[in-house]
Amino acid sequence: MQNTKLLLNSLALAGLLALAGCSFPGVYKIDIQQGNVVTQDMIDQLRPGMTRRQVRFIMGNPLIQDTFNTNRWDYLYSLQPGGGKRQQERMSIFFNENDQLVSLSGDFMPGVSRDQEILGGSSDTTVSPTAQPEQAKPQHVEKPAKPGSVEESIQREIDTIETTPVPTPAPLETSPQ
Repeated sequence: MQNTKLLLNSLALAGLLALAGCSFPGVYKIDIQQGNVVTQDMIDQLRPGMTRRQVRFIMGNPLIQDTFNTNRWDYLYSLQPGGGKRQQERMSIFFNENDQLVSLSGDFMPGVSRDQEILGGSSDTTVSPTAQPEQAKPQHVEKPAKPGSVEESIQREIDTIETTPVPTPAPLETSPQ
């Protein structure tokens, strides 16, 4: 009798400990990524009239190719941070009968990429061939980093980087001896 009470108490204690371990706040939960990663720079490289091969080179294989509408490619991406809310982005690309890019729809739209914004270039992403490219206007002016901040120390490290020339090997002789 006393042995069964001890056994039941120990089983109950082991069960409670196991159950408590499932909801322990320090447990790491992984991020779940699914689909095609699509960036704004990829979208900015797309131009009307590109072939399917050119689009596939830039964007990768589409996640969904509709059997009934072969002129549409869908790119989906979802990210669920460990225990967080799921975020989803989608992009649809449409082709004409000649397998040329006609239009885009989704969460990304053509515009000035981050690289072009940094370098001050402009991009013409309009569909109309007669439209003139517009000059990229800076949307915001960056403020200098505060002295002593992490940004200021990173900028100081970047400014003091010395470039090292890459040695070029001598060409190989192709004539037989």
